[in-house]
Amino acid sequence: MDLFNYRRRETVEVHIGQIGVGATNPIRLQSMTNTPTQDTEACVDQTLRIVEAGGEIVRLTTQGIREAENLRNIHADLRERGCDVPLVADVHFNPDVADVAALYAEKVRINPGNYVDAARTFKQIDYTNEEYAAELKRLHDRFVPFLNICKKNGTAIRIGVNHGSLSDRIMSRYGDTPAGMVESCMEFLRICVAEQFLDVIISIKASNPVVMVRTVRLLAQVMEQEDMHFPLHLGVTEAGDGEDGRIKSALGIGALLADGLGDTIRVSLSEAPEKEIPVARKLRDYVMKRQGHLYIPGIESAGFDYTAPTRRPTRPVHNIGGTQVPVVVSNRIASAEDFNPQFKPDYAYVGRQLPDRIEAGVGYLIDADCWQPRENVYPVFKKEQLPFIGAFPCTLKFLFLTYIELNEETIACLKVHPEVVVIAQSNHQNRLGEQRALIHEMMGEGLLNPVIIFQHYQETDLEDFQLKAAADMGALCFDGLVDGIFLNNLPRQASGQPIAAEKQDITAFGILQAGRLRTSKTEYISCPGCGRTLYNLEETIARIKQATSHLKGLKIGIMGCIVNGPGEMADADYGYVGAARGKVSLYRQKECIEKNIPEEEAVEKLLQLIAADCQQTASQESGEK
Repeated sequence: MDLFNYRRRETVEVHIGQIGVGATNPIRLQSMTNTPTQDTEACVDQTLRIVEAGGEIVRLTTQGIREAENLRNIHADLRERGCDVPLVADVHFNPDVADVAALYAEKVRINPGNYVDAARTFKQIDYTNEEYAAELKRLHDRFVPFLNICKKNGTAIRIGVNHGSLSDRIMSRYGDTPAGMVESCMEFLRICVAEQFLDVIISIKASNPVVMVRTVRLLAQVMEQEDMHFPLHLGVTEAGDGEDGRIKSALGIGALLADGLGDTIRVSLSEAPEKEIPVARKLRDYVMKRQGHLYIPGIESAGFDYTAPTRRPTRPVHNIGGTQVPVVVSNRIASAEDFNPQFKPDYAYVGRQLPDRIEAGVGYLIDADCWQPRENVYPVFKKEQLPFIGAFPCTLKFLFLTYIELNEETIACLKVHPEVVVIAQSNHQNRLGEQRALIHEMMGEGLLNPVIIFQHYQETDLEDFQLKAAADMGALCFDGLVDGIFLNNLPRQASGQPIAAEKQDITAFGILQAGRLRTSKTEYISCPGCGRTLYNLEETIARIKQATSHLKGLKIGIMGCIVNGPGEMADADYGYVGAARGKVSLYRQKECIEKNIPEEEAVEKLLQLIAADCQQTASQESGEK
């Protein structure tokens, strides 16, 4: 693929009812109801709200035969109301349910991890080659009759792999890895191809955007090698709510869309389903503006691995580069705002004049022609000021640089001055491609100067700013090219309400945390809810957040049911999982600590568990001293 020039991946077209997905069709937007599927009226009403918001495909949970059969009533009611949106049945654990759902839904989603396999046990199971082959034969024999039902009824399928529910068979051979997730998908795809069933869409999701992006990249590569061209559905599962859910989703989905991957998307928010659609539309429309851009003649650096990238080697300068976490640079020109202690930037760019009050612990960037020697104040140069860099007696300098400005003179200067940190700029229609090209050329020239990514916007709406910044930074973060982030937002009109500098800083820290590059706050892995959800999800998330948001670096999983709960939150420190109607189970990592707690007691018990663990850790550390 071309890292520098936008082009959508070529796929076959799959029809879901009257909707075409893939090929030359627009990237489709979808959501999922969170109402019980046996409640026809509630499902119909919510589906209509999703469609009114712009949703083109709607998924419903079908955990049993009764739910699958009720799709017929939901389908009929929607058609009577003049709504022809295609319905997707979401099936886990029971292939018999998939058989029934295929009669009434335009598409059926099956999860390879639990289609014929039992729920993941987290136990080490060793399969001989013969046992492994027998498992695949069992899968084939059960899957083919389902495909035949789909053929007869014109039903499409989605093979939907979840990081949290890989089968024990896959885990035994591949572990909890992108390769394992891809193989879990390919087992089913190879059967589809052998049976000449091509109405297939694929999704591979994870709550960790790094895992999700790497796995989809690898899947696209493996499918290409096996001459498969099925459309892709994208999503970061259990992304959460609020700004965290939006940033995490935009980072992962945006990184893949930017490389031409993805034919339908869902932004999974722990909010009302209809709220997902406007967010997905903004993200899609923003990335699609890159179509038809001016060609970028970038050259991929030798040794760069797109499917498993590592961080670009750099020589550290002060606290920037090397193995250090990426820094945050704040734009503080003409801003008198105080710094938020939790999200205090490492550096602040102030233009041509230092503020009256200097904040302790923050380095200041000032235009080179205004610089005077002073502690924690550093000059920032433009390309035309290159000849003067050597005259400045300081051990940290910054250089604003675009791809077109990286010529022989600039390369020679950077080799002589390892103390210079590059601030990568772009005004190109495809700024990702141009910034990638700049850094790849630096790698090709053997330059070890750290690179801070500068992104500029003219937004008055915070959500728009967050989505665009995360989408632009996603691929750069996952490629290992980011030593720092510098976000700058100036409203397009003087009358526009500016976005506070603090909000811009919080967004920068949020992007780094979503990309697993730097931790600055508590992380919540929460599902969007569906008809399986066994408690009031939104209220519970709010209560847990209010009580734990001060616990920096802690990961808490909040899951509506057991389907992907323990697996998807496997890297969380604590888990809160719906076990039965009004009952909750608590986890410490993968271990269930207490089962079937009444919902009204569960949040308090979670807090008690966290507090007890923190106290024990503190006592151990005190004893070691």
